[in-house]
Amino acid sequence: ILQVQSVLKVLVTVFCSCYHPFGDLVQIKKQLISVISLCKERGLVHSVKWASELAFALDPLPKNELPPPAIFTEEDCQDLDAFGLAKSYFDLKEYDRAAYFLRGCRSQKAYFLYMYSRYLSGEKKKDDETVDSLGPLEKGQVRNEALRELRVELSKKHSAGELDGFALYLYGVVLRKLDLLKEAVDVFVEATHALPLHWGAWLELCNLITNIEMLKALSLPDCWIKDFFMAHMYTELQMIKEALQKYQSLIEAGFSKSTYIISQIAVAYHNIRDIDQALALFNELREQDPFRIENMDTFSNLLYVRSMKPELSYLAHNLVEIDKYRVETCCVIGNYYSLRSQHEKAALYFQRALKLNPRCLGAWTLMGHEYMEMKNTSAAIQAYRHAIEVNKRDYRAWYGLGQTYEILKMPFYCLYYYRKAHQLRPNDSRMLVALGESYEKLSQQVEAKKCYWRAYSVGDVERMALLKLAKLHEQLNESDDAAQCYIIYIQDIFSCGEQLEHAEVSTALRYLGQYYFKNKHYDEASLCAQRCCDYNDAREEGKALLRQISQVRDQTETSSTDLFGPLSSNNTPVRRVSPLDLSSFTP
Repeated sequence: ILQVQSVLKVLVTVFCSCYHPFGDLVQIKKQLISVISLCKERGLVHSVKWASELAFALDPLPKNELPPPAIFTEEDCQDLDAFGLAKSYFDLKEYDRAAYFLRGCRSQKAYFLYMYSRYLSGEKKKDDETVDSLGPLEKGQVRNEALRELRVELSKKHSAGELDGFALYLYGVVLRKLDLLKEAVDVFVEATHALPLHWGAWLELCNLITNIEMLKALSLPDCWIKDFFMAHMYTELQMIKEALQKYQSLIEAGFSKSTYIISQIAVAYHNIRDIDQALALFNELREQDPFRIENMDTFSNLLYVRSMKPELSYLAHNLVEIDKYRVETCCVIGNYYSLRSQHEKAALYFQRALKLNPRCLGAWTLMGHEYMEMKNTSAAIQAYRHAIEVNKRDYRAWYGLGQTYEILKMPFYCLYYYRKAHQLRPNDSRMLVALGESYEKLSQQVEAKKCYWRAYSVGDVERMALLKLAKLHEQLNESDDAAQCYIIYIQDIFSCGEQLEHAEVSTALRYLGQYYFKNKHYDEASLCAQRCCDYNDAREEGKALLRQISQVRDQTETSSTDLFGPLSSNNTPVRRVSPLDLSSFTP
């Protein structure tokens, strides 16, 4: 009993001290060193890596500040030889062999490794039993047969209160794999309370939270690691402003050298399409950690969007030299072939990525895009659905499904999937424009107008919302409102000094010329007609309109002051603007 009490005191000292503020970086470093040792003993390699990267970002501890080695209980001593032997087999991925020698062990550490070995053995057999000819699309059909037995055994221990933080984490993983998601969330929350410094439990919990309301409802331990979790969670929920604030506060708290934080900030900028900032951060990350493979698939997405073919080629070759059998490497090569319009080869590499990891979200989504390019809509739908199974928060998969059903001319389905994408990205104009188009096809013009105007209000990245709104007004014979939208569209386009889509600008100028002419504002009509002459497709109409204006002016002359009064009430909140002035702009 005395030995157990002494062990409990040590655990309390190590883990309850995590409630210290960020100011005590020495204490945080001690906790990270302790949890690295504990996770390493249990084969939790990803948690070891995360904690090690974080510890490396902090200053080294002097010898007298290093945490003491863990104290062995009587049970630990009895299981020491069996545990050492089993751990050697575990490290060689001989999971059944490791479990065999751990049966009957009584220590918490040996029990966790015993159950974890059985779980990983089942996962390995599941992958081995998957028939390669079926391809990755059917990979989710095969189950880990060990899960049900593990759940029964862990459930009994859980009811008796005999599971420590690591065993609770494993129990949560088993429940998640069995799709018992509500129970899994409760167990992961319990695991974070029992062992706050185990990042694996926080990460698993992150994958199960679907919205901000669910996040706020959770009762989480008040620990410094919670700030890392919240920042990660905000990024996943597309709350990028809050995520960046959290990461900035972590940098200021003393983690400025952390490559993990730099990579997360780069991913956050990628999510809000701030490509320049994201590229700069990824290049900085590559300088600090040139052999890093994590997040390089996201980096390749940015290079793809910018059509930076030489840089993407260099990245792909570099990653192949480091490790060509990594999921991220396959995704980068897939993006490279996609940029070269070799879509069959791109899809092949995304399939290879999924053979390595069937739960790779990016690979499912990117493969869906490739099937779309190859006009294979049924395979694209299947790929996007798998992406949603992996992560219901992936707006790209919902948006991709909307696009596939748009090709299939099924607007009700489009509307459903675009709505889902919009819920995840409420301020993304692309989702709103897609929603507006779906409403328009379903003859719900009022809703379509609201979507187009909202898309313009949040910052129309493709500069299409106002044009579509104007055309919709034009179809509904709402000429004042159509003209107002065309005016704002043209002024926005010219003021940005962008390369113009001639057909779109000429369409707007053509309409405005006729509109001004009908309303006897001949100066503006003449200006629009002259601008039409700059475009091949509108030149003849511009010349014809100039002739008409010339004929009318011989008879009468009308001044063109304050063109627009208040607009008619049609659910489109268009602002009042001054008459069109293109005199200072040259297309």
